Amino acid sequence: MINFRDLLQKFKQTEAGSGGKLSRKKIWWMAGLMALGALLVMVGSGGDNKDTTGQDNAQKKMAIPSEVAARSAMEREEDSLAGKLQDMLSQIEGAGMVKVTVKLAASTREDYAINTTAGSKTTQEKDQGGGTRVTTENTDTNQLVLIREGSGENPVVEQEQAAKVAGVLVVADGAGNPEVKANLFQAVRVSLGVEPQKIVILPSRKGE
Repeated sequence: MINFRDLLQKFKQTEAGSGGKLSRKKIWWMAGLMALGALLVMVGSGGDNKDTTGQDNAQKKMAIPSEVAARSAMEREEDSLAGKLQDMLSQIEGAGMVKVTVKLAASTREDYAINTTAGSKTTQEKDQGGGTRVTTENTDTNQLVLIREGSGENPVVEQEQAAKVAGVLVVADGAGNPEVKANLFQAVRVSLGVEPQKIVILPSRKGE
């Protein structure tokens, strides 16, 4: 790498040896070298920034798949709930053709059984003063409970928390009839256990 400080010192020595005068050619040469040095420094800094930006982008790309996977699982559950609800509501007298959209705030969560073994380890040590120091170490262990099914093993589900519904939209041919609309509303509320303010029942347009 070019050492511009050494070059500058060399020019100073040359200037001193020549009675303190530099030729115009040498002055322009020196100015050109200094400009080149500044340009190289700028290019080097830009490369570092580019590398940093590349690392940041790589980290973001690594985080995206997990977020997409979680979102896809929730979307599948939304579609499944909407399909089941749509089939059920279509059986209501006077409902006609029914379309259902379900939006979740949180998907179904399973809590697995854990086998916990409690234990402790006590150590006694004598200090230089003749006293005794007692140290107790917690040795609890937690192990996931598995059950054999076929050729594999699956964790035992201890509790399942139902999905949290954010809202339900029902569009039905017969929703223009107050009685049918009330029946649809009641069916959604009971089947999903969702609050009334999160349910919207609308009649479909004629011909659709």
